[in-house]
Amino acid sequence: MSTEENPAAAPRSLAEALRGRDDVSLAALLRSRPDLITPVPTDLTQLATRAGTRASVVRALERLDRFTLQTAQALAIASEPATYDELLGLMAGDDGDPAVSAALPHALGTLREQALVWGGDDRLRLVRTARELLAPSPQHPSPTGLGPTVREAGAGISPGRIQEILTTAGLPSTHDSVSALDALTGLFDDPERMSALLDQAPSGSVEVLERLVWGPPYGQVTADPAPRLRWLLDRGLLLPTAPGTVVLPREVALRLRAGRAHRTTEPVPPPVEAAAAHRPQMVDATAAGQAYTALATVEELLKDWHEGGPGVLRAGGLSVRDLKRTAVALDVPEPVAAFWVELAYAAGLLASDGEADERYAATPAYDEWLERPAGERWARLATAWLAATRTPGLVGERDAKDRTLSALGPGLDRSSAPEVRHRVLALLAGLPEGAAPDTGSLLARLRWERPPRADRTGGGPGGGAPSPYARRTPAPPAEQARGAAARAGGSGAPGYPADGASAAGGDDDLRSRLARWTLAEAEMLGVTGRGALSSHGRALIGAPPAPRHADPQTEPTGPGDKLPVHHRQAPAPPALSPAEQATAAAAAARLLDPLLPEPLDHVLLQADLTAVAPGPLERPLADMLGVLADVESKGGATVYRFTPASVRRALDAGRSAADLHAFLAAHSRTPVPQPLAYLVDDVARRHGHLRVGAASSYVRCDDDAVLNEILADKRAAGLGLRRLAPTVLAARTDPAALLEGLRAMGFAPAAESAEGDVLIARADAYRTPPRTPPEPVPDGPPVPDDTLLAAAIRAVRAGDLASTAPRKPVGGAAGGAPGELPRTSAADTLAGLQAAVLTNDTLWIGYVNAEGGASQRVIAPIRVEGGFVTAYDHTADEVRTYPLHRITGVAELAE
Repeated sequence: MSTEENPAAAPRSLAEALRGRDDVSLAALLRSRPDLITPVPTDLTQLATRAGTRASVVRALERLDRFTLQTAQALAIASEPATYDELLGLMAGDDGDPAVSAALPHALGTLREQALVWGGDDRLRLVRTARELLAPSPQHPSPTGLGPTVREAGAGISPGRIQEILTTAGLPSTHDSVSALDALTGLFDDPERMSALLDQAPSGSVEVLERLVWGPPYGQVTADPAPRLRWLLDRGLLLPTAPGTVVLPREVALRLRAGRAHRTTEPVPPPVEAAAAHRPQMVDATAAGQAYTALATVEELLKDWHEGGPGVLRAGGLSVRDLKRTAVALDVPEPVAAFWVELAYAAGLLASDGEADERYAATPAYDEWLERPAGERWARLATAWLAATRTPGLVGERDAKDRTLSALGPGLDRSSAPEVRHRVLALLAGLPEGAAPDTGSLLARLRWERPPRADRTGGGPGGGAPSPYARRTPAPPAEQARGAAARAGGSGAPGYPADGASAAGGDDDLRSRLARWTLAEAEMLGVTGRGALSSHGRALIGAPPAPRHADPQTEPTGPGDKLPVHHRQAPAPPALSPAEQATAAAAAARLLDPLLPEPLDHVLLQADLTAVAPGPLERPLADMLGVLADVESKGGATVYRFTPASVRRALDAGRSAADLHAFLAAHSRTPVPQPLAYLVDDVARRHGHLRVGAASSYVRCDDDAVLNEILADKRAAGLGLRRLAPTVLAARTDPAALLEGLRAMGFAPAAESAEGDVLIARADAYRTPPRTPPEPVPDGPPVPDDTLLAAAIRAVRAGDLASTAPRKPVGGAAGGAPGELPRTSAADTLAGLQAAVLTNDTLWIGYVNAEGGASQRVIAPIRVEGGFVTAYDHTADEVRTYPLHRITGVAELAE
């Protein structure tokens, strides 16, 4: 039994409570709060100190679910220390609530595990920093809607006024203010006497109490309060806190609330409801179609940027104009285009080239990615999406400096994005197979698991509108009349809203927005189909097999079938390590591959100079056809159109007319149409008839009539042409501009080298230097693995042994107060170490390293020679060598 559970060994501090834990309990603490071992603390006292710092406590509170957070909020307004029965009364009320009673031990255990609460059930203590954060104050109202205690609110009241309140309330006068406030507290805590006092209250006074009971507890009064307010002030039911301001004491509010700290409690997480069900085969087929579209879209995006994409803004990212052009090229809305651009960037397929005139282009990893099977290519995109902290949904919004957030630019990282994505998919995995979730219930579940900031700082379920999933206890009579009382006004009555802040969360909080984006992005990526998690999506997150319906009559028979709301949800899959994620991605790829269409090795040529690809094409065929023709329309079947420019593009890539005829004949299921054959021959006959080289540039042609035609054309005026010979024209422009100018005039020139050979303009893509995918921005320190946890716990316990072990002085020198380094002379230090070598004793030493850092260690000296001591260091659990001049002193450990 731990010291926290043993009253005879009740800990006096958090450090003592941690010393009473076993290694499993310490590992659970460090796993839930990894910031505590960054870096590893020297001992348990330092660990306890770190666990009580404001930054660490705030991080821990932000990761509590709603009911556990409500438990901590109740402890913050309970007595110090509190008993378990007192906490249960604050959570369940005077009438009790079986659901709260059943859930409270687990919530309290979570707070204990995370070192936010320590002590046994008879002496529960909330960490001081957590109490300061959660306790009510005028500057930081509590979500409970409660105010200060009678003693806190009455601290500024004169002794004479306090005695007058006692007399008016029917209590005997006392000799001092402290006992008077205690007597008033006892009155408010006594249900019978409190009921008798309220029975005497005028109806207007009861209305005022009803308006303040659920918070905010503060109100304004005039210098001459109305009689209904005067009645409350004279009996201490309202206490002044400042000129013109009164407050409802905590004890009075709790009595009016029937002992409940929160208006509503939510001990059970709201279930994720299934809005519709589909056949699993339909879900997988739909998701596979989306996955194929995702692969095609990424390929089309990067193919469009083959020769170098848009430039990089000075501040980083794509310009608004370039994003619009990309959206038009992909035939998608701009937000969707931003998603695909960011996805390719997260997968390491896209990056900036780092040149002086910086622009975006595909990386060498893109070429490797293209050679992989379709399932593996999709798995790489999906795993990159799961782990990415960049959020494309923010593109177009404004940052804190009122700058527009751009795609691929800074400011898009949100460290909570990976956790939200994984959690949304895990909740989908808990639904029956083929079930699509109700978005509202999904968001409600996420808000319960991680309450928005409003729930932690006021205005949440504790003091605002109740959640539809909250379990309610019967309301006291004061609450039943609350609605009418809230509308009742009057001179001098408190003027704050009756309900406090609005209900918690709202769909505008970041986690809710991330969840909505996750649902949309998962559908576009093919992780889900028709809103339901696919089989390969389930494998991607390592989820167990989907639950089936218990009742055969509820088995879906078609799209849109409703599921019963009382279905049992499967447990959420655990978070995966990198190795497990790689295994899960491979499994997802194997499941997806059979669902994707097989690549085709043929097209259907038509007489209107088009070719129809009835499905995805094999890579060599698709690449060659992309050079020889232009894509006219996409979809289930892709339509390519042959034009003189596209045919010339293929000839520039080194193909001959015979090659093109053979290619078309080999890959067409229909005869090559005569118009297409004529088009290829006509362009090939003219291709290379003109030669362009560098003079700055020149045009060479064996037919001087053609050169005469060029010189006579007015469109050639800007090229600066002049005749050098009957078959040669010189130009002032560079060869590339000359080529484009002649092509615009309707000619088909070919570039040539300095040796006179035709240059082949292959469709080689521009690539950036090798680039690694962007690292996700972590949400705090990573969760340590078991090896690191074991080493950290061993080091902390060894350091704690060094700092707490009883010791006695050596050579008459004092070992120092606890926490101070031992101090002995150099002679005594050397003598003590040499004696320990002979007797195999263990010593406590002080040590200062080369950087000036001081530490204390427990060592077993092995040998002393050459100005060094070699010893087994119990603190580090290894043999180390220390210079004697850096040891401040030694002390023996007491028996």
